[in-house]
Amino acid sequence: MKRLKTLKILSIICYLLIILMGSMIGLPFFGWLLFTLFDFGNVDQLFAILAVLGLCISFATFNSPRTLKVLLSDIICFILLASPLIRRMTAVPIELFNYSAFIIPASMFCLFYILSLCFSFEQYLQNKKAY
Repeated sequence: MKRLKTLKILSIICYLLIILMGSMIGLPFFGWLLFTLFDFGNVDQLFAILAVLGLCISFATFNSPRTLKVLLSDIICFILLASPLIRRMTAVPIELFNYSAFIIPASMFCLFYILSLCFSFEQYLQNKKAY
């Protein structure tokens, strides 16, 4: 359980520390989420809402025992969290994301979250055997 929580916390920290480069300075991803969340009439607002919803669900199920419902919600949260990143990467040329302040945290987010899903599945199987 401790590995699962540690990996999930590390993945969320990496997610929020992704830097999106602008024309003059880089903007941390959590800043982009906050600004875009209140940018009405923009398509990116939908993806920011999805990501914030994914963060809320992830924190709500953080201490829950691993059931099939919680495991599925974790998988859905990963998709919700990845959706604004995928949207940004498809909206502009992919060459604009070739810098380490994006690649390293985004890769670590994916790696740590997928590992937490594996540990979550392992814990689900252990809980299922216990009953």
